[in-house]
Amino acid sequence: MGVATDAQESRVALITGGSRGIGKAITAKLSAHGVRVAINYLGNQPRAEEFADQLRESGGLVMLVQGDISDPQSAQQLVGRVIQEWGRIDILVNNAGITRDNLLLRMRADEWDAVLATNLTGMFQCSKAALRSMVKHRYGRIVNISSIAGIMGNPGQTNYAASKAGMIGFSRALAREVASRNVTVNVVAPGLVTTELTEGMTQAAYEGLLAQIPLGRAAEPREIAEAVWFLIQSDYITGQTLVVDGGLVMD
Repeated sequence: MGVATDAQESRVALITGGSRGIGKAITAKLSAHGVRVAINYLGNQPRAEEFADQLRESGGLVMLVQGDISDPQSAQQLVGRVIQEWGRIDILVNNAGITRDNLLLRMRADEWDAVLATNLTGMFQCSKAALRSMVKHRYGRIVNISSIAGIMGNPGQTNYAASKAGMIGFSRALAREVASRNVTVNVVAPGLVTTELTEGMTQAAYEGLLAQIPLGRAAEPREIAEAVWFLIQSDYITGQTLVVDGGLVMD
């Protein structure tokens, strides 16, 4: 079964944290539409290779790029490998993220630093490195995966909420900088999603959050991927945050 073809065919995308959870769903969505996908992963090579093989069996063009985006040199190198292999990056999805939950009075400096380094600084490093290619080719789509925690806050997640709120401000500023080069920058802010991260929540915390969602359920990763694909296809949307949370946050 071959991949679908459309206007995005032959585009090159880099998805950070693209081998699991939301990132995996985004990667699969882009690949199904004929986009060449570079999957960044941190440490689980067998899982990444298995996923890449699945996409190739369906006709996808895939490359794996191992690297830690929290390390500036590693982030720049992994972007460079994609450009060296495929000549450009048209689409960047900054999805990789971590949590180190703790109440602020108990939070250690290393817990704060680790979350900001990956979620916020990693996004900065990858965006800066990929942007040169986008500006050169006068086309680019950057989609940053934030969270409703960056909008409404969440107890025990001051570090995570700060990083995700920072992503929104970063995206709005960058959108203004690069719009004249036909580069759009947008944010998808998921709510409760069925992933490995939510599996680590206590039952009480999970059910408490679920009870606040008007649609009465968590999202599936594919539903976040659909929102990302919508923004990639859009030529006239930039600097926006698309909340995908089942109605949990209503402005």
